[in-house]
Parts: sequence; C-alpha cells; structure tokens
Amino acid sequence: MPAIRIVHRTSFSPVEAWPKLTDWERHGAQVPLTRTIIETAPPTHAGTIFTARTGVSRITFDDRMEVVVWRPPTEGLPGLVRLEKRGRSVTGWAEIEIRPLPAGGSEVHWREELRLRGLPRALDPVVAAAGRFLFGRALARLLRP
Repeated sequence: MPAIRIVHRTSFSPVEAWPKLTDWERHGAQVPLTRTIIETAPPTHAGTIFTARTGVSRITFDDRMEVVVWRPPTEGLPGLVRLEKRGRSVTGWAEIEIRPLPAGGSEVHWREELRLRGLPRALDPVVAAAGRFLFGRALARLLRP
C-alpha cells in the first residue's frame, strides 16, 4: 500500500484547528471533482460514516470511510482521528493527529495508507506522490486563517 506522510505547522492551537481538520464536507471541497456525503447524524464520533465521491457524471468512485478513533484534543493534549477506508474501490486507513507546540500553535501529522483496487502495485509511488500533493494542498487550505 502506498504510504502518505505529511507534517504541517499552523498558528492555530490544536483545539482551534480540530474542527477545521474534521469538517468532512470541507475536505471534499478541497479535492478536485470531489464531494463528501455524510451518512451519520452529527456530531462526528467513533462510528461516523461518510463517503468522498470523486468523478464527473456517471464516472465516479467512492472512498467510503468510518471514524474508528475519535479523540479531540484538549488544552495541552494532542488529538487523533483514525478513519478506516471501507469502499469497493479504495481501501486502507488515514489518521490525522494534531499536537501542541511549546511556543504556541500546533503540528498536524497526516498519515495514510491506501489501495486503489485494480491498480498495479508498480504504480504505488505515483499514487503516493499524487496523494501527498492532493492531501498536502487540502490540509493547507483547511487550515487557512
């Protein structure tokens, strides 16, 4: 599985950044041709299910995810959300961890491993590079002041 690792620093505290990082509908808006469909009533919690649908017209693929760890940050303590990808086309997992920095602000660690069914493993480096680009851009946009 291609491994994607991104580290991003922000001036927001973990408590301020958390709602920005876990607004699943805003995630979809950051990825071209993607929208997010929330299947579970709010607020987000372990067990929340949502789908990122990417494509045009009838040519789409779904990245269906379930929140399996939901640990919002508290003052001075890190937060962690873990998603299991449970779709027919996309499998794997993703984690977003946010840690406080001693001088203020926070550091976000985005870790993801994904498999696109039907894609040969020889393309893993290309998938990882595209993921780092897309998810890195999405992360920066989600944390804009």
